[in-house]
Amino acid sequence: MPNTSNFNSWVICPKPNPNAKIRLFCFPYAGGSSNIFRRWSDNLPGTVEVCAIELPGRGMQMKLSPFNRLEPLVEELASVLKSNLDKPFAFFGHSMGGLISFELACLLRKQYDMVPNHLYVSGRRAPQIADQKPPIYALPEAEFIEELRRLNGTPQALLENDELMQLFLPILRADFAVLETYVYTQKPPLDCPITAFGGLQDQEVSRENIQAWQEQTSASFSLHMLPGDHFFLHSSQSLLLETVSRKILNKT
Repeated sequence: MPNTSNFNSWVICPKPNPNAKIRLFCFPYAGGSSNIFRRWSDNLPGTVEVCAIELPGRGMQMKLSPFNRLEPLVEELASVLKSNLDKPFAFFGHSMGGLISFELACLLRKQYDMVPNHLYVSGRRAPQIADQKPPIYALPEAEFIEELRRLNGTPQALLENDELMQLFLPILRADFAVLETYVYTQKPPLDCPITAFGGLQDQEVSRENIQAWQEQTSASFSLHMLPGDHFFLHSSQSLLLETVSRKILNKT
């Protein structure tokens, strides 16, 4: 049973729940850690066990080098998680986490004939839509930091702390490389429902680009636009979790 001490260093379960009917695996955005999801259990049904993914380079995996390509990261995740998918499970991912969770779901289907009950993607354009912006992961440091400032997802206190930024920059560069070197390959749609979330003031991802997730499922699809910019999962967290709760309760 997953928990903070004996599941594995990839998964942090803030409130282990052996009697849960479903596990919700949560994948962070670029630069994020499992800490993003530490309070989610407080606002989800008691039938749900929240299992937050800790990517290499942060938290309990701080000593490991971060991945800078998506394919090997997803392959490692599939290997780590497959033996712990012994009860119904769902995926939630925001931004980079949305792309990771989608490709992981596809790989689990291909290799192990396993699919999540539900895929929740948030703040991420559909995978078949190519990025129109030039990559930033290899920019000189000052320009890279300026881009981070513009995206508004890195705390101001961190951006202004040179010592901390030197520790954090390799993780951010690696995460952006995961995103910016990704190439979508055509694959059959998933047969699990997809619920997509977008920010009404998000300048990075348009409603149309999120709506396009509908092409990736042969099951039901729903789109929910919430108040906030690209990081609406913080500012509109209660609204987001209300929707997730409602969807889960309809399935468990």
